[in-house]
Parts: sequence; structure tokens; C-alpha cells
Amino acid sequence: MASPRIKTTTVGSYPVPEWLVANPSEQAVTDATRVVIATQEKAGIDVVCDGELSRFDINHPETNGMIEYFVVPLGGVRTEMTFEEILDYRKNQGMQFRTRPPGVVDGPITSGTLDLPAACRRSRVLASKPFKFTLTGPHMLAKTLIDHHYGDVAQLAMGIAGALAEQVSHIDADVIQVDEANLPGHAEEWEWAAAAMNKVLDAVKTTPAVHLCFGNYGGQSIQKGKWDQLMAYLNTLHVDHIVMENSHRPPEELEAFRELRPDIGMGLGVVDIKATETESADAIARQIERAEKILGAGRVKYIHPDCGFWMLKRSIADSKIAALVQGRDRFEGRAG
Repeated sequence: MASPRIKTTTVGSYPVPEWLVANPSEQAVTDATRVVIATQEKAGIDVVCDGELSRFDINHPETNGMIEYFVVPLGGVRTEMTFEEILDYRKNQGMQFRTRPPGVVDGPITSGTLDLPAACRRSRVLASKPFKFTLTGPHMLAKTLIDHHYGDVAQLAMGIAGALAEQVSHIDADVIQVDEANLPGHAEEWEWAAAAMNKVLDAVKTTPAVHLCFGNYGGQSIQKGKWDQLMAYLNTLHVDHIVMENSHRPPEELEAFRELRPDIGMGLGVVDIKATETESADAIARQIERAEKILGAGRVKYIHPDCGFWMLKRSIADSKIAALVQGRDRFEGRAG
């Protein structure tokens, strides 16, 4: 049978197994990652992820290690902060989902002790299918920090982008996906966000991708906005494909992606990770069919969940992973 035209993938995170939380160790993380990858491969996922288990931080479950894992090791970032700094941070309305800042920038950002290539190698050796590595983007990381050095969030983002670019230039993954979950709620910042993102994407030696969503904290959307407000941003990216939240969004928003540059592959979110009910194969096939009627035949290159699975129970995540492949196969006439 010919290879599928539309590839299936996951966005990144997977529910942390309870046994890993109860007895964490380097070997346990490897074992859990092996389970996550095997679950995807058995289901037939074309481009697998490692579940981001190595970056889970039990002290910061609201972001599943999406922030601290990246910024704490950076050079120029201080993690001890004064009470006054914490109080000032709490006045930031955009960071109300956090209890405290991840760090304070006191000097030029460098890679410090961050080592993403090693994290990628530990996971990729466990996969027999094409492997995707994910990381948080410079816009979101810059927005979460207290800045005492650059004096401008756009310049801070470019500093972070330089460190991330150095990291990804050494990462050997089939796809490298950079995630931005804050920008959809702050579309007016798109120009400097795009400049910082492209600095990272230009360092990718394989296939670069960008994931955008409206946040997923305990199953809640954090950002408010619309996709049409970010089309200029998307069309500026030096990217192979985008990975978008669509299933949880208003159906009419899909029209905005008519304006997407034709050389950018459309990654369509067809699984709602904010809902516990598993989508049927028919429902997923219908979402693909509707998208291609609006955007054009052959326009959808990937299907995937709207975001990561970390807030769901493993049994639900596993069933949604299986539904992705079944829905794609139903649409392409591959199902028995």
C-alpha cells in the first residue's frame, strides 16, 4: 500500500505516568519515554514525539516544564529573586497563570548549561519511525522572565533566540518543532516574535515546524484572539509546516488559512485535547474533508491533536492517538 499523503503526528507532551512521578530516576524517564514512543508507533503515528517526559517538573505542573526546563539553565538568568521582584511580577496580568517568575535576567543570555541535543539523542534512539523534537519558543520564554538587562522584551527574545539557535543547530531530529502558546493572545507583537522565531528556525538543519495554540492549562484556554490576526506572522516564518489548534476553535476560523503561503504545509488540529471524549474516525475524516474543501485539495499535510496531551489520563490520550490514524486512514480510503 502506498504511503499516506497526510502524515499523522503528536504535538509533544504525554501524560506523565504515575509510576514515574512516584519513583523518578534517569532510567525511569528512559523507560517511560520508551512506552510513549512505542504507544505512538503501535498506533501507526508517522512522526513520533518523546512525550517531553524528561522536562516534566512536578513543582511547575501548570506549564509541564515548558518554561523552567529551558530558562533556568541559561547563562544570564538568576533563579533566586527578591520578594519585591515577585510582587512586581504578580502585577503582570498576562502571567496570572503562574505563581512566581521562572527567573530574572541580569546579563546577556547564553546557552549556559542547557543541552537540548543530549535530550534529543536519549529519546531518538528509542524510536524506529521519524522523530520530532520540540522546544518552547523565544516569544513565550521572554514574556515569562523578569528582565533587568535588555530593557526591552523584543531584545530579550532575540537574546533567547540566539541561545536556542545554538542548541538546535546541533539537534539531530527529523522534525524540530518550536512552540509558542502566548503569541495568539498578543498578535500585536507578531513582528518581533517572528524575527526571534526565524533566528531559531534558520538554525534547524532538518525540517522546521512551528506550533501555535491558545494555551492548555488544566484544560483551559489562556489566550484570547483569532487566527486571522496572526496570518502575517505565519507567512513570515521560515518554516516547512505549521501545527495549529483547530478542533477546539470556531469552525469558521479555518477560512483564515486560505491566506497561508502555499509553500507552508498546513498542520490541522483534529483532536480536541481539552475534551475527554475520543473523536471517532468518521469525525476526524470529516474535519479533514471540510478543511480541504475550504483550503484546497491536498492542502493539509499533517493532522495532529490541537496541543499536547499532558492534562489527560493516559487511557484517553492513547485512544485519541489511535483515532488520529484511524481518521486519516478513513479519509484516504485506507481503512478496512
